[in-house]
Amino acid sequence: MTALPRTGIGVDTHAYAPADTPAPLWLAGLHWPGERGLAGHSDGDAVAHAAADALFSAAGAGDLGAHFGTDRPEFKGASGVTLLAEAARIVRAAGYDIGNIAVQFVGNRPKFAPRRGEAEAALGRAAGAPVSVSATTSDGLGFTGRGEGITAIATALVVRVERGDGSLEP
Repeated sequence: MTALPRTGIGVDTHAYAPADTPAPLWLAGLHWPGERGLAGHSDGDAVAHAAADALFSAAGAGDLGAHFGTDRPEFKGASGVTLLAEAARIVRAAGYDIGNIAVQFVGNRPKFAPRRGEAEAALGRAAGAPVSVSATTSDGLGFTGRGEGITAIATALVVRVERGDGSLEP
């Protein structure tokens, strides 16, 4: 039996942290000094979170909330790359190889292009697979356009691993 690729999608949205309780900005596995951080149970890294959710979706392995939700206090404040690495481990343990992950970051800031390569490398190390990240604004429309927060949308490609006898991993 030939294993066909499976695709998944993940979306994550975070509001900026309130001005009276500032937080550092972690996005795409990188710290962005001088930028207003995001609110969230973990570090609020919407790019890494969307990538992890896309992996779970592709493998049919639940979602970010099921694995790292607010009912899991050990993940409070966890870095996005830690969650992405754990998601990749879970997906591989379920019998899948990861082909790639692509993420689209939607927000007015930070200016992403100058650090794209650095971000892709950090996320790729965490996932153990190629990760590409593109960025766009929303032309001043909606909550991202008003500067209230950001969104990230990701897709992932996984393939069921074949055993030596030609059958598929469980």
